[in-house]
Amino acid sequence: MTTAVTDENLAQRCAALRALLAKPLLTAGADDEVLRLVRRHATDLRDWLAAETGWRLVVDAESARLFKTTGHEDGTHPAREGRGRPAFGRRRYVLACLAMAVLERADAQITLGRLAEGVLVAAAEPELADAGVVFTLNRRDQRSDLVAVVRLLLGLGVLERVAGDEDAYLTATGDVLYDVRRRVLAALLTGARGPSTIEAAGHAARLAELTSEPVPDTDDLRNRALRHRLTRRLLDDPVVYYDELTEDERGYLVSQRHAITRRIEQATGLVAEMRAEGVAMVDPDDELTDVRMPEQRTDGHVTLLVAEYLARRAHDGEPVTLPRLRTYVRAKAAEHETYWRRGVTEPGADAELLAIALDKLRALRLVADVPGEPPMVIARPAIARYAVQAPTIRTGPANRSTRKANRT
Repeated sequence: MTTAVTDENLAQRCAALRALLAKPLLTAGADDEVLRLVRRHATDLRDWLAAETGWRLVVDAESARLFKTTGHEDGTHPAREGRGRPAFGRRRYVLACLAMAVLERADAQITLGRLAEGVLVAAAEPELADAGVVFTLNRRDQRSDLVAVVRLLLGLGVLERVAGDEDAYLTATGDVLYDVRRRVLAALLTGARGPSTIEAAGHAARLAELTSEPVPDTDDLRNRALRHRLTRRLLDDPVVYYDELTEDERGYLVSQRHAITRRIEQATGLVAEMRAEGVAMVDPDDELTDVRMPEQRTDGHVTLLVAEYLARRAHDGEPVTLPRLRTYVRAKAAEHETYWRRGVTEPGADAELLAIALDKLRALRLVADVPGEPPMVIARPAIARYAVQAPTIRTGPANRSTRKANRT
């Protein structure tokens, strides 16, 4: 009986941690079931996260927030207002920051129109104009950017729609009323220090200060910091390649990979896959990812075909130019035109299909960009799993034994 209770407890804790890794901000109303699990196991979860990753977990009546930080830049997982929607660009990210600043000073309820007015006032700061960021919200496409930000905040649980619809605002035929959830809003910002304390000049330097952590001054603390950085990457990145790590990180991971991956496996249910080039934590349930492969439909098929094409050339170690890949995609579009969506053979469609495929392959750490002209990409070792070999036809007794094995 005790063993059964213990197993159930461990399973619940694992489910709670997986929920936090998949969605670091859980809110009441949208995530009630998993939020109850997180509250039930909050102490154990905090202890494990503090020991293995250095991440903070804050749980209150409205939300559970896992404050994740990373030690390296990765632009392959941009914000989106919803699955399948366009990725956020510079304008939308700036709008998101301005919108949250307005909401911080707003009343408990706000309309989309009032939010837009506040954003315009905030956007009038000379620093933004000097940086080439200008907002007027006079055109539909500009209002669409603000609506995308609002829908992102709705998805995060910062706003709750009370009345109206964003489409009415887009067509200038109506407005929308929202409740502002201040506790959730306050939990959005993550980083090692507050932005107002940063004095560095330049985007890269300011971002580095925002996420920088104290430098350990003893061997034990340095090893702990290494464990934290590597465990974070194993939990966050599809693949951790040895050649992308510092010398200290590489040496520590090589010597401690079995211990680190075992602890991750026990806590999350992920399975370690170790190769000569690096380590990946694989999810058998395919839940802890925002990028899946393979997928159905046109974009998924194109991505798989491009991966196969690059995988067959991975052993050469040579980059492949984007014009060459476009030619390949164009040929495949003509071959599969009957099954793919309309317009795939029209001029320029091959560039769009290839861009979508490469964005996904970059996010999965299967390809990397190579600077130069023309633009090139190179296959990374993990793409080898998508190489398709031609079938081998055997004759004689070997063929008969194969058929027998297949029947059983």
